[in-house]
Amino acid sequence: MGDTPGTSGAGLGGEPTLDEQIAAYQREFQDLDPQVEKIVSALSRLNRRMNVAYGRQTAALGISNAEWEVLKALVLSGAPYRMGPSELAKRLGLTPAAMTHRIDRMVAEGLVTRERDESNRVRVIVELMPEGRDKWLEAMRLATVFEEDLLQDLSADERTVLGEVLTRLLRRVEHAQPDAGGRLTDLD
Repeated sequence: MGDTPGTSGAGLGGEPTLDEQIAAYQREFQDLDPQVEKIVSALSRLNRRMNVAYGRQTAALGISNAEWEVLKALVLSGAPYRMGPSELAKRLGLTPAAMTHRIDRMVAEGLVTRERDESNRVRVIVELMPEGRDKWLEAMRLATVFEEDLLQDLSADERTVLGEVLTRLLRRVEHAQPDAGGRLTDLD
């Protein structure tokens, strides 16, 4: 089931603590495994709070999380940091219309360019600009500080084990839900 916002309890923002949430779930659904629910709910809450933190960091840089995703995809593609809009859309799990809207904003902000491919005039190429790379690098610097702080209480061995366990869980979900990499709806 995962995390469900609540309206009471001792958690942040009036949200019930994990233990309160699990107790309520068990009251209503006796077949619940509390150990599994605690793991899933903690992962869900952690993911949500990390996304908020990353959103604040990118906003401070003058970009959105959506724009960060495009910058990241272009950087991951390797030099010369160029991709077609349809490939970007597929990678980010967006519709072509949503990708076009996102690229329009980013071109206007000087983060990327969009030009016809000289070797195939039908094809359009989106390319990372120096301003976009600078924003990506600064976001990475901010994220690294946040992530190191987040994991500061874990030893190197615990970090290794946690990374391996989470990777196994991710592989299981990817195998069971191979089409779940995108979005159910566009976020723009």
